[in-house]
Amino acid sequence: MLEISQLHTGYDSSEVLFGIDLKITEREVASLIGRNGMGKSNTVKTLMGILPARGGSITFDSEPISGLAPRAIARAGIGLVPEGRRVFGSLSVEENLVATSRDCTEGGGVNWTLQRVYALFPRLGQRRAQYARTLSGGEQKMLAIGRALLINPRLLILDEATEGLAPLIRLEIWNCLRLLKQEGLTILVIDKNLKEMAKVVDRNHRIEKGRIV
Repeated sequence: MLEISQLHTGYDSSEVLFGIDLKITEREVASLIGRNGMGKSNTVKTLMGILPARGGSITFDSEPISGLAPRAIARAGIGLVPEGRRVFGSLSVEENLVATSRDCTEGGGVNWTLQRVYALFPRLGQRRAQYARTLSGGEQKMLAIGRALLINPRLLILDEATEGLAPLIRLEIWNCLRLLKQEGLTILVIDKNLKEMAKVVDRNHRIEKGRIV
């Protein structure tokens, strides 16, 4: 479903990715692991078109996506849960969810609706009219996941899936990922909790200094 080949990128005169190779098959849950500063988030940013690629190729469902705008990559069927959540604080929970949602018939994704997101995360349903900035960190993470699911993605990417969350919330997020895996969603997850991730992930990619090792 996703193939990254010899991907290079950087900032100004500094290169940060040195020929990344990564492959994810349909219905697979894969990880990208490594210490801080090794290039995990930069790989995601380049994949999503936020950081321009300087070389190599990215194909999704056999179609090249390198060089496309982030909105076009999302429309192609890739949902991102970014590091730090990045919800729209001045919008309500429900406004956050519907702002970028799309009908599943556009990309052939799973039929995610507001009702399904509220069933997955009941707390969001209870707080649907509440401003996102007033939510706890864990609730904002749930909101970011729900927002990504409502584009009805074929590939879901989670950057630092449980970073900074309380233990009970972390457990809820991992249970959510297990459920999504059972439903056949293809997932790329970045996280430092290797013990919990090992229960979900089919294949690990370890990155060191901008290279998959």
